[in-house]
Formats: sequence, C-alpha cells, structure tokens
Amino acid sequence: MSAERAVRIPRQRTDSAAAASRSPVDLELVVPAFNESGRLPATLAALTGFLAGQPWRSRVVVVDNGSTDDTAAVAGRAGEQVEVTVIGCARPGKGAAVRRGLSSSTSRFVGFTDADLSTPVRTLTRAMAELEAGAAAAIGSRHAPGAELVHPQPVGRRLGGAAFRALARQLVPDVYDTQCGFKVFERLAVQRALERCQINGFAFDVELLRQIWLAGGRIAEVAVAWTDDARSTFRAVRDGRAAFADLFRLYLAGAR
Repeated sequence: MSAERAVRIPRQRTDSAAAASRSPVDLELVVPAFNESGRLPATLAALTGFLAGQPWRSRVVVVDNGSTDDTAAVAGRAGEQVEVTVIGCARPGKGAAVRRGLSSSTSRFVGFTDADLSTPVRTLTRAMAELEAGAAAAIGSRHAPGAELVHPQPVGRRLGGAAFRALARQLVPDVYDTQCGFKVFERLAVQRALERCQINGFAFDVELLRQIWLAGGRIAEVAVAWTDDARSTFRAVRDGRAAFADLFRLYLAGAR
C-alpha cells in the first residue's frame, strides 16, 4: 500500500510530494472531506462507476481535512473501478482542502466536487466538453438558464444565497453561480490562479474564479439539476458571516 493510500495519512506533506506518487492522467477529481465516512461510500461508488465508463484516464483524490472519524479508511477501501487516492490537509477549511488537491495535481484537467454529490456526476460530460473547447473553467450552476433545483435549500439559505450571488457577480461578471460545489479546470490555469488566492473559507470559489477571470480565462457555466443535502456542514449564521466578510476582503483588494 502506498503512503497516500495508507489509513494513517501524514498531515504535512508538500504539494510536490503529494503529486510525486500520482502519475498524470486526463482528469483528477478532488473530493474535500471532513468527517464524511457516512456519505463517502455512495459518493465514491457513483464517481468511480461513472468515470470507469468514460474515455478519459481518471483518478479520484479524497482530501481528508483533519477528520476524526473513519473518512480516510473508508476512502482507502474504494477504487475498484477507478483509482482513489487519499491525501491529508492539516489546514482547516474547504478552500484549504480543495487547494491542496488542485495544487498537487499533474493531470491535464483537475476539478472538485462536494462529498454529498448534490450535483449529478454526469455533469462531467458537458464540463469536459467545455474544457476541450478551450474553457479555463467549467463550473456547475444552479442558477444559469436551464438549471433545476430538484430539492431546494431552506428559505433562509436561499435568501442569503441570493444576496451573496448579487455581490459575487460584481467580482466575477456574468457568472450566475460561483458557489455550486462542482468545478473542473484546465490544470495550469487553475494552479496559476491559486498562487494569487488567500481565502480558505466558503468564499474560496469566488476568489479562485475571479483570478481566472482576471487572467483572461473563459469560465463556462453548466446548468445542473441540483439536490440540497440537509446534512450539509454549512451553518447559515456562522459560515454566512465569514463568507460575506471574505467577500468584503475581495472588494477591498480589488479597490487597491
């Protein structure tokens, strides 16, 4: 068993070390995970089952974000159809975990999806087509024309989300939805953008997309049929305040 597939994962490894044991493939899909042992088996089965039938050479990379449950062990047992690699991330926050997975990739395309798989995995087909056509980023969107909310969020989160989207569109023009947890990138474009990113919280997506947009990269939105998962770790008051504070920081940085 390789060092990255071991259940006990080293918490501090350089991105170059994390990449060294991962041979280049066409697509790496990162799944940030904090105490996700309950949801991971079904998610990884769906991801690997879909990827096994595609023409791309693929790998799923689970980034264990300091879990205290069996997240690493559960992920380490997956990968019968498509390789599943587990790496660690000691720095807290979804943004930090996603950054770790994206930065350490050597594949042609790399992306991430939430552990709850609220966005159907078949969205990858359209996303990859956009990347092959020259987009720097292909992102799932719950609010682009043609999108469908199969099971919407509670009213409070929908209102907060609407306000967040209105502000985010000032930073990333013409993007309807920066926060859908499904994004795929041309690797070099996203790694260059990550070098200029600092946010690790829920506004991580806005900063990342803004940096790609500022560099002239095309961002393609893919309308999705999205299902809310009531087990989401997002907390409206605590995390919402932090996300809006991060947006304010981005506005200040843009003003400077």
